[in-house]
Amino acid sequence: MRLPRPVVVPALLSLTLLGCSVGTDAEVPGYGASPASAPATGSPDDGGDGATEDGEEGPTEDGAPEDGTSSAPATSAPDDAPSDEAPALDVEVVADGLALPWDVQLLPDGTALVTERGGRLLAIDPDGGAVRELDLDMDGLFVGSEAGLMGLAVSPTFEEDRSVLVCHAAQPTGEAPDVRVTRLRLDEAVTRASVDTTLVTGLPLSSGRHSGCRLLVTGDGTLLVGTGDAAVGTHPQDLGSLGGKVLALTLEGGPADPDGHVEGADPRVLTYGHRNVQGLAEQPGTGTVWAVEHGPDVDDEVNVLVPGGNYGWDPVPGYDESVPMTDLEAFPDAVEAAWSSGAPTHATSGAVFLEGEQWGAWAGALAIAELKGSGVTVLTVDGTTVVAEERVPELDGTHGRLRSLTLDDEGALWVTSSDGEDDVVLRVTPSP
Repeated sequence: MRLPRPVVVPALLSLTLLGCSVGTDAEVPGYGASPASAPATGSPDDGGDGATEDGEEGPTEDGAPEDGTSSAPATSAPDDAPSDEAPALDVEVVADGLALPWDVQLLPDGTALVTERGGRLLAIDPDGGAVRELDLDMDGLFVGSEAGLMGLAVSPTFEEDRSVLVCHAAQPTGEAPDVRVTRLRLDEAVTRASVDTTLVTGLPLSSGRHSGCRLLVTGDGTLLVGTGDAAVGTHPQDLGSLGGKVLALTLEGGPADPDGHVEGADPRVLTYGHRNVQGLAEQPGTGTVWAVEHGPDVDDEVNVLVPGGNYGWDPVPGYDESVPMTDLEAFPDAVEAAWSSGAPTHATSGAVFLEGEQWGAWAGALAIAELKGSGVTVLTVDGTTVVAEERVPELDGTHGRLRSLTLDDEGALWVTSSDGEDDVVLRVTPSP
């Protein structure tokens, strides 16, 4: 990623800054909530009590009106006519019988690592596809509602130190419960994962709702962490909270730019004013990072990250989900979405840019998994403008709710489903 230094805020030396204004709004004091006891895992994102994860399967937990005002910018309605050059796809089930696999990433030898939200870490062998559970030494894992073992990233130094990064909810004895980022080390046989160190603590945790938590290591080695607001209305605009933010870190957990990006914020905060960041993707050739987040009943968003940017979510007083996702009336300098779903929402989740000439017209496009939408949407982009939108027919309702997308070294797309039982990991390739 490249980061020219902006005029308004200090810039991270490794992330592209786009030419739009950003504001630093006053802090909103007060945040925090205590998590409930962890319920049994198994069902999709319903918290175990029938309340759905907002935007995923129906009305929100708080009963926000289904006809809420849309904040979709003009760019939210691209031409959705299918391209004649969109590739036909082959879909292979490489693992089944899983329970809420949250993320999938590839090790250098082709082994696929998979986190399950309930706390299992799995490995899929590159030869034959055998699946095994790793012995995971992680005390105090919290599993409840949308929280558990979530985002996963392979360290760029894996071949030297066997390290991977996970984002997870935690309730350690004697410590305040939170969401945190931990570095694990794998043994040579990839049968055991041991905790090496905790890189980040203090991401807010309430019942488990809106826990984030997506990880991305960019091409220059910056670790990005997409967080949720924990369904606490003050978090997104509170510069003292790590909730509703995207963090930019070194691989040791410190701020990628010690001066930070927003005056008065924690120096690890890259952007703020988010609701529940579920996807992060680095655009090939530009280093620009795009983020995907859930809306309430309207306006799932895809955003281009601008260091220091406020993305305008501010559901106060209380947790008012009828307000716009990007509230330009309250925050005139807020960064508008590059794409917005309007109504109904799709429950957009993981995202990745498709690379390789085998993808034809979709090479360089942004693929986005959908939970409620039960499929994948491909956004064709010109720079940072979305110019077309297409559904992937081979994945449209064929494997239920889809959460994470990852490319392997051959450009194949790996996908996880999130139905709660008999979930799958897919490998998707363009047909010859």
